[in-house]
Amino acid sequence: MEIAVVKYNAGNVRSVLNAFRRLGVEPCLTDSPELLRRADGVVFPGQGEAFGAMEYLHAHGLDELIRSLRQPVLGICIGQQLLCRHSEEGDTPCLGVFDVDVRRFVPKSHSDKIPSMGWNKLSGMRSPLFKALPADPYVYFVHSYYVPVCEWTAAEADYIHPYSASLQKDNFFATQFHPEKSGRVGELILRNFLDIARESSKSIEI
Repeated sequence: MEIAVVKYNAGNVRSVLNAFRRLGVEPCLTDSPELLRRADGVVFPGQGEAFGAMEYLHAHGLDELIRSLRQPVLGICIGQQLLCRHSEEGDTPCLGVFDVDVRRFVPKSHSDKIPSMGWNKLSGMRSPLFKALPADPYVYFVHSYYVPVCEWTAAEADYIHPYSASLQKDNFFATQFHPEKSGRVGELILRNFLDIARESSKSIEI
């Protein structure tokens, strides 16, 4: 099982690497097109700023590469946002896998703090990524921008208003939350992704 983690100028990658190691998989952190294409599954994680991240991806040819991947891909946090069409953060054109725009949270009351940081509940889960999860699980978020509920929404959360906590389209999966920081629930989600990648690899071999 080969899992490649996209190397670009984003933070919080080490915790993702360690999460997969705890599941018995040694991931490869790389910006090599060859290694990313060869992997059974690709993870596109990180915390950071959309404009600078897209500049790096474009400069290294990773924007076109990520769009072209056919194995299971998992975007995490800014990885989910960059898979969308456009982000209000820096007025940034993104990868366009999901034809939806990323918006900034606008507080409606004094109690609405930006960024949204902490544990929040998932609802409406509808993806193999959430197989065998308990009802209404809690996961960990840190974000100032969000993806509106849309046709690719695979799970929802609510902060100020409902939004997409997860997206799925074909072989592309994404979570706004951090499964690597979400305890047992997050571990199950990453294990499900490994199962999806394993099954996809078998079908390609056949």
